[in-house]
Amino acid sequence: MTNRVVVITGASSGFGKGAALAFASQRDSVVLAARRGVLLDDLVQQCERAGASALAVPTDVSSREEVERLAKAAIDQFGRIDVWVNDAGVGAIGPFERVPLELHEQVIRTDLFGTLYGSYCAYQQFLKQGGGVLINIASELGKHTVPYYTSYAAAKHGVVGLGDALRQEIDQQKIDNVHVCTVMPTAHDTPFFDHVANFSGHEVQAPKPLHDPQDVVETIVRLAANPKDSDIVGGDGHVKILMKNLMPGIAEKMAGKMMEKTQMDDDVPPAQDTAGAVREPTREGTEIDAGRRQSS
Repeated sequence: MTNRVVVITGASSGFGKGAALAFASQRDSVVLAARRGVLLDDLVQQCERAGASALAVPTDVSSREEVERLAKAAIDQFGRIDVWVNDAGVGAIGPFERVPLELHEQVIRTDLFGTLYGSYCAYQQFLKQGGGVLINIASELGKHTVPYYTSYAAAKHGVVGLGDALRQEIDQQKIDNVHVCTVMPTAHDTPFFDHVANFSGHEVQAPKPLHDPQDVVETIVRLAANPKDSDIVGGDGHVKILMKNLMPGIAEKMAGKMMEKTQMDDDVPPAQDTAGAVREPTREGTEIDAGRRQSS
């Protein structure tokens, strides 16, 4: 299908921004949502220069009302929604008890509730118009776990479960042309690590290997055209999830030790606690690629 209408949350940076530009290059109409409205306005101009129609709708996905307003704006402007990408996400690093409870709550609101709200709005519209593709960005941590990312892992497990259960409903009700796809990236070089809340006591250390975010962007675009139930992006993600399924005890110990050494070791430089972009957006991290691979 060409000339699609694509709604993308988390569009101000990372996978969301990359997906917006990729869909725009195909002349799809894009509806861009994120909290950072100024960045969305700039992205609209980039998409329009590529020949696409674009609409910016500043949105905090943790608010049900704002997500509903986003869906209405897309339908009012373009008359339909063909693809909805739930990409907005935040995280918090640190011992469970050191991360303030309100930050854990906000991670859940953004990553899980935000995906739930977007999925609900998109799914209702897809049923009305007889088709559509929902793409939810989860994480490899939706299928296995590491310490110090507790609320993030919990939220991403919820996103994976949401997609699995919704696909079962579609199958049982024999609904044609409505597809639900779950993308599970491993660690990618996006501004996520610039935005994360950090209560570890150390500078944020991105896990290795760190992958090119363009791989996830290409996966999103491919799934919009050829939907499949789920896709793990990053070879190490396949290995970790397989080990979790086959040898859960060993896999948990290995992942725990690796995370402890990467983030919590005494050799990692100290850092002050910060809420990052969990409560409020920051000026940091505005591109698709954060450049950590080049600087390491």
